[in-house]
Amino acid sequence: MITNRIRNNIRTLRFHHGEMTQQQLAEKVGVTRQTIIAMEQDKYSPFFRISVSHCTRF
Repeated sequence: MITNRIRNNIRTLRFHHGEMTQQQLAEKVGVTRQTIIAMEQDKYSPFFRISVSHCTRF
């Protein structure tokens, strides 16, 4: 499933881009750090807009 791959890669992508913190990504995307945590832990499925926003940050 595509959404699982997106969520499961967020942490990896953060570290491949200068060890970006959850807080830094949250600020760039316009969500809270808790949202990033939930996405990484597979507890939250982001709306399409947030997913696309994440992709453009990397």
